[in-house]
Amino acid sequence: MPPASASLAPRPHNLAEDGYAIVIGCAFIAMGLMLLKAANLVTGGMAGIALLLSYLVHYPPATLFLFINIPFFLFAGRAMGIAFGIKTLFANLAIMAMGLMMTSALHLAQVSPLFAALFGGSIIGFGILAVARHGAGVGGLGVIALLLQRRRGWNAGRTQMLGDALILLASLPLLSVDRFALSILSAAAINAVLIVNHRPGRYIGY
Repeated sequence: MPPASASLAPRPHNLAEDGYAIVIGCAFIAMGLMLLKAANLVTGGMAGIALLLSYLVHYPPATLFLFINIPFFLFAGRAMGIAFGIKTLFANLAIMAMGLMMTSALHLAQVSPLFAALFGGSIIGFGILAVARHGAGVGGLGVIALLLQRRRGWNAGRTQMLGDALILLASLPLLSVDRFALSILSAAAINAVLIVNHRPGRYIGY
């Protein structure tokens, strides 16, 4: 009979499990983007940049999310491995596809900005968490944060928060004071999920 510790040894997910989890995580991210867009909010990370640009060029944020991440696909593959780069590309394509599908399948007539900030930010955080735990990223600052966590043990949520502050400051000229405050809340909701659930030494990709 094998020792009890053998049954607790980490076992990598198979490809089907990775694909399923990444798609579900991307659905969460797309839904969160939709809620924040409906409430005219911004947030941190590449999601925040996509939302910010969507107010300027009037394209869906999920579509912009893919295109602004293109430079990071090569970086992800080179810095984190080809498997990570391919999964990251797949995740971004899934976010765009989910976002386009949701805009035609679901129409939000009204959404509370506070609800959008808290719930939208939280489900984006859980989406990023699901994607990261299955060996992928959502591009941009998230890839850099994951790389620093893997190589230096830095907490991904706290690293991401530093970049979020710069993105939110860039949105200040476009937002009212109350929308800016709620955008900060949405970024805090995303990072709270990552800080609590994605610490070095815990469940990362297994």
